[in-house]
Amino acid sequence: MKFMNIEISKAESLRELSEIAQLAEKIWHECFVGIISVGQIDYMVEKFQSFEAMKDQTENQNYIYFRVLDKGELCGYFAVKPEQGTRFFLSKLYLRQDRRGLGIASLMMKKVFETAKKFNKKSVYLTVNKHNDHAVEVYKKIGFETVDSVVTDIGNGYVMDDFVMEYFFEKS
Repeated sequence: MKFMNIEISKAESLRELSEIAQLAEKIWHECFVGIISVGQIDYMVEKFQSFEAMKDQTENQNYIYFRVLDKGELCGYFAVKPEQGTRFFLSKLYLRQDRRGLGIASLMMKKVFETAKKFNKKSVYLTVNKHNDHAVEVYKKIGFETVDSVVTDIGNGYVMDDFVMEYFFEKS
């Protein structure tokens, strides 16, 4: 997918995953300071956003990573996971702070929805930190609905305190 100077493509190599992991660390330290502790940010980056975690997710857990480039420069990424049944999991969607507010995230969501439909899914769901007010509002504006509230123990004394939000392609 290419729009203006934005290119969105599947990460095809370990080098590309490594570049995404480096960007993830930077974005997480921009995005989550003030929402969760720096210790939890570091822990979660290592556990879920590091190169080793991403490599395992793509090789063993059916995740697909996408790179987002602006004029050839990596500025964001997202990861999805087709699951059994009718739901499609949007695991990660992150954009560098200096690229927010330019319509890039909308292009990213469009690609997520297109990919879910290719897998014949009826909805896309995600988890979002309950205290990440901006992200929650953005997802609501797109049309996601809060369908659950979960607290997940992720080890090392940390929990993820999230809303589960879901976008339905067709309302029943």
